[in-house]
Amino acid sequence: MKLWEKNYEINKEIERFTVGRDREMDLYLAKYDVLGSMAHITMLESIGLLGKDELPLLLAELKNIYEVCERGEFVIEDGIEDVHSQVELMLTRRLGDMGKKIHSGRSRNDQVLVDLKLFIRHELKEIAEGVKVLFDELIDKSNQYKDVLMPGYTHLQIAMPSSFGLWFGAYAESLCDDMLFLQAAYKMTNRNPLGSAAGYGSSFPLNRTMTTRLLGFDSMDYNVVYAQMGRGKTERNVGFAMASIAGTLAKLAFDACLFNSQNFSFVKLPKECTTGSSIMPHKKNPDVFELIRAKSNKLQAMPQQVMLIMNNLPVGYFRDLQIIKEVFLPSFDELKDCLQMTAYIINKIEVNEHILDNPMYDPIFSVEEVNRLAASGTPFRDAYKQVGLAIEAGTFKADHHISHSHEGSIGNLCNNQIQHLMAQTLEGFHFERVEEAEKSLLA
Repeated sequence: MKLWEKNYEINKEIERFTVGRDREMDLYLAKYDVLGSMAHITMLESIGLLGKDELPLLLAELKNIYEVCERGEFVIEDGIEDVHSQVELMLTRRLGDMGKKIHSGRSRNDQVLVDLKLFIRHELKEIAEGVKVLFDELIDKSNQYKDVLMPGYTHLQIAMPSSFGLWFGAYAESLCDDMLFLQAAYKMTNRNPLGSAAGYGSSFPLNRTMTTRLLGFDSMDYNVVYAQMGRGKTERNVGFAMASIAGTLAKLAFDACLFNSQNFSFVKLPKECTTGSSIMPHKKNPDVFELIRAKSNKLQAMPQQVMLIMNNLPVGYFRDLQIIKEVFLPSFDELKDCLQMTAYIINKIEVNEHILDNPMYDPIFSVEEVNRLAASGTPFRDAYKQVGLAIEAGTFKADHHISHSHEGSIGNLCNNQIQHLMAQTLEGFHFERVEEAEKSLLA
């Protein structure tokens, strides 16, 4: 069954090539296609394109299909082109010609656009929740180990005193900025394209304000041409927000792998969270962090793939956009998995509280000595030279007692302020509006 079928058959090889992996990818969108259809037909009834007696029957059957999707039992049958055709087929089997009326005033172009936007905003909510779980673990660890010093590095050379409070807290604050990026992507996504049809509107007197409200969108994509131009652009923007989170995870994973190695021994992963070697009985490998790093780097490539598929297309719909689904839709599960595993390991990671007992790290206290001399009246450049010569001569004595009190430093982590930043950004999503709208639609 094809919604565009006429009185001739398409070549089978052409059909195989053009359908591609669409049936597989469309399973991600099935329940959102049902939600979009429920809002659309409610609007159609309000403008007289559906009978008052038809709407309850169609809504009831669509709710049944939604429950099939929720149970993971929805399938796109052989010979059915896509999720839109499958839903319409299921309706017509149960309700006859009445089921064919749901496509009035719609094109598959705006139908897939609304499906994607409903899917994306649901997935972004789950990602935001995953980010918050990891954020909380990092803040907890930062507070727990705020007084445990460790060397800070520049150029992979020991540089200045840092602390585990700073290290864990830095990644927590990085997630605050990532969350802000995610919120922007969510707000750009949460606009209603339904009613743009094939990109040029409809001669039916569609009530787009109504479907915007029913689906819990913040607003509509007003210009119908721009609504279609959003295909690809939405995925690219969301992809960059996801890549920002993935970048934080990849960097954290690299640090963890490095710090877990015997040459550093700054942190220790629980043995049950490591893997072994087939010939080296002593090995406890940080495979989880290595895979998080690799998967996160792969995720950072995703928006570039989307951009290369869509960036030279002129206005209007093109089948090229179908390929975006293959790189975009599965990426949400991958990012959520990485977030979950990172939070789990951070919760269980053990910290070496005696790193700086080793005199090899004494030079990191050189700046502290320069600052002490400068504070007592020695010109900074003279103090710098004096300490440098002592280090060269091997006479430098490190004083491990340091006092950093300014905002964001070892002695003043500002974790409360960082937590406020995260809470403020999370509140700005207004997830509750979407939840209320979807519950009302399904009630």
